[in-house]
Amino acid sequence: MSMFCYQCQEASKGTGCTVKGICGKDESVANLQDLLIYVLKGISIYSMKAKELGFSDNNVDKFIVEGLFATITNANFDKSSFEDNIKKGLAIRDELRNKVTKAGGKTNSDLHDAAIWGSSNLSTEGILQKIFSLFSGGNKVENNYTIEQFLQKSTTVGVLATENEDIRSLRELLIYGLKGIAAYLKHADNLGKQDANIHDFIQRALVATTEDTLSADELVALVLECGKYGVDAMSLLDNANTSSYGNPEITKVNIGVKSNPGILISGHDLKDMEELLIQTEDTGIDIYTHSEMLPAHYYPAFKKYKHFVGNYGNAWWKQDSEFKSFNGPILMTTNCLVPPKSEYKDRLYTTGATGFNGVKHIPDGEEGKPKDFSAIIEQAKKCKSPVEIEKGEIVGGFAHATVLSLADKVVEAVKSGAIKQFFVMAGCDGRMKGRDYYTDFAEKLPKDTVILTAGCAKYRYNKLKLGEIGGIPRVLDAGQCNDSYSLAVIALKLKEVFELNDINELPISYNIAWYEQKAVIVLLALLHLGVKNIHLGPTLPAFLSPNIAKILVENFGIGGITDVENDMKMFLEA
Repeated sequence: MSMFCYQCQEASKGTGCTVKGICGKDESVANLQDLLIYVLKGISIYSMKAKELGFSDNNVDKFIVEGLFATITNANFDKSSFEDNIKKGLAIRDELRNKVTKAGGKTNSDLHDAAIWGSSNLSTEGILQKIFSLFSGGNKVENNYTIEQFLQKSTTVGVLATENEDIRSLRELLIYGLKGIAAYLKHADNLGKQDANIHDFIQRALVATTEDTLSADELVALVLECGKYGVDAMSLLDNANTSSYGNPEITKVNIGVKSNPGILISGHDLKDMEELLIQTEDTGIDIYTHSEMLPAHYYPAFKKYKHFVGNYGNAWWKQDSEFKSFNGPILMTTNCLVPPKSEYKDRLYTTGATGFNGVKHIPDGEEGKPKDFSAIIEQAKKCKSPVEIEKGEIVGGFAHATVLSLADKVVEAVKSGAIKQFFVMAGCDGRMKGRDYYTDFAEKLPKDTVILTAGCAKYRYNKLKLGEIGGIPRVLDAGQCNDSYSLAVIALKLKEVFELNDINELPISYNIAWYEQKAVIVLLALLHLGVKNIHLGPTLPAFLSPNIAKILVENFGIGGITDVENDMKMFLEA
């Protein structure tokens, strides 16, 4: 076994990847990701001590969030970037230690190894200036470590370093929830929104994963608390998006192509979307969204750009064929990157937490300035227009503000019996053939049911002709995976309108597809809100030990899926 990772739905054989990730990351990247998480734990130990002493560092908070985000499935495959971030993390950790010591805090040898490992190998002289230089886009921090030493250490600090299977399961469940929160915090921060309380929880939870005295019950409580902060993070991002770009509106999105050359933007970051639209205005280049960037079309602020022309393709996993036919450059703003094929690798760009060896990376702008997209724009001008792969329109924009504006219509449809049941089918798409289940399930749902969705799971059914109920489309797309928050707001409002005591009394069933760690935090957020009887598919997470899975089943009614016919019967007769 040269690595071990089981954080995504496609974990090899349903247990874990041990030679190479199904996602495409090699053993070095997988192990360096483990080591970066370990370093973040060490930083968090000192950061929490610093906060107890009355001081904190916003750059430290941001570094921890960015480090967590970079380790999400399908985000960053670039070995060198992890090596650099580990070096930077060690420097940040030791500078924090020095500050805590000077302030009278304890930094003795009783601390966890994550807080003290490698200190003797670091040069502390001038480290503060070096850190400042790093955050300002300067040179890399240099220390005495080699990549071989990093890799050697990484094999001792990964998932399997926790021997007790149940404690391991809870620690990893907590960390994966934190990774999801980190993704949403980063997007919100890009739009100027922060919440210090969420940062404090992230660091407290990371420290908790190093404490062998914590019982399983205490870790379960932390996992559920993580759900609370997941709700807070999604609410923060919702506020960041809507205050910047307006409330999403019901929108018809073109899925054909125009004759101009184009740039395809994928991922989730709306700030990147905005900056690209501004820089490509009046250049003769059209902008298309891909996968989770589709909901950008729903925001009023983006509708003024005439060169923002449509959505190209489907969910993330089809990019290896769709990127080839697009012909123009592709910008990956966040995770959902598949190792690129040679046919389009020279047209692929990454930015933010995303990276791949040999792929051009667009860095953050200096001192708050916009990113420089000139290279991708110049390349686009020399490319052919996209090859059309489909025609038509898809409708979305049913975030909470829109649906609540239709509340009277929805409530009347429910009271009259026109709508018998809602099905939340949010989450992720993926490569597994068993995911055809979600297309079949949507097609076979009775015509008096409505699907509430968010995330790329919608690509399994958002182009089906499922019709309407009294003018209400039977597929209501709230947006990206983080917009699952909208589905919770809608459910809570309906609970209030129908004067119910329990959200589970609503005619709403949850049949959710998951793939990576942002889906984990959505699940934990729903559990925090009291939602029960959620069904996850196409498989249950490999990181849930039998005992932990049993706890979730007995306390929250978590279940898997079987086949469409039996599951349909189970949901409709519940």
